[in-house]
Amino acid sequence: MNWHTRYLQQAAWTRDLRNYLFDQAGLKTAQHVLEVGCGTGAILCDLTTPAARHGLDIEPAALDEYRIHASAVSLTRGDGHHLPYPDKYFDITYCHYLLLWVHDPLQVVREMARVSHCVLALAEPDYSQRVDEPFALKPLGRWQTESLRRQGANPFFGAGLAETFYQAGINLIETGPIQGQVVMRSAEDWENEWAVLKSDLEGIASGEEIQKMQVLDEIARKNGERTLHVPTYFAWGKT
Repeated sequence: MNWHTRYLQQAAWTRDLRNYLFDQAGLKTAQHVLEVGCGTGAILCDLTTPAARHGLDIEPAALDEYRIHASAVSLTRGDGHHLPYPDKYFDITYCHYLLLWVHDPLQVVREMARVSHCVLALAEPDYSQRVDEPFALKPLGRWQTESLRRQGANPFFGAGLAETFYQAGINLIETGPIQGQVVMRSAEDWENEWAVLKSDLEGIASGEEIQKMQVLDEIARKNGERTLHVPTYFAWGKT
């Protein structure tokens, strides 16, 4: 599984929203920007800003790969629950598909609020409302939800994102589901999605069941009958 390719795919899903939110948050005049959970750099590398860019991630391997893809970025290995930065150092701090994975998302958001003037959570999914069509493919949603739970994620976190911001004391300016989100745009997107599925579903479904679902998925996609949608929420506010 090539995780940088996966992160680039996820970044493509939210590009239009990011451009809008960063503009609203004042990215053009920001001096310091931080991404918490920067991974291999799919989002931070894409920023067009004169600001000093900072990235934090707990995985050293992700940061090592990031250094291959980008320069002029200050990278730190650290835990989002305890950010190693002074109060209000950043103009903007943001995360992308992160909070569903952390042990205490409220603590992470509180830390993001402590170190910055503006906080953005760009994408947090709610798998309880996942849509898989045609009907024969619905088991995929159940299996992947169970896989996320086994990996330690909260697959339903997106629905509680706004409440988390409120509890963290952030003045919430805008929140809601990402409108017009198209999860799959090309054959390459589907190939990447299946690479993730096969990794996630090992031990949850048999190889025969997974292969059957992949065949049904391919037929439905070619016939224009395939729908895969996971409601994904954003929120941003000022501290």
